[in-house]
Amino acid sequence: MIFITARFLVKPEHADDWAAISRPFTEATRAEQGCLWFDWSRSLDDPTEYVLVEAFRDADAGATHVQSAHFQEATATLPAYLVSTPRIVNAVLDQDDWSELGEMRVP
Repeated sequence: MIFITARFLVKPEHADDWAAISRPFTEATRAEQGCLWFDWSRSLDDPTEYVLVEAFRDADAGATHVQSAHFQEATATLPAYLVSTPRIVNAVLDQDDWSELGEMRVP
């Protein structure tokens, strides 16, 4: 799978509305056949920072995502709400789901 984590710094005046602002992009991406997950979290330390954790089945699914109309729309419209260019970590992993965190196994 292609595993991506991205940090978005949202302008303070838009931070509380980010879920609604990004919802069309989020919903369209989650509906893609090759999308395994696409989940936003808000930082506990900085209310203007959102972290996106996303995964796609394979390179073809990733390519379909970046070529989609909703991706093109997001890259054209979402930067207006951001303080800076998002930072990203992108990796290809030999798995297709989350692994268990064995060190915190719940009995």
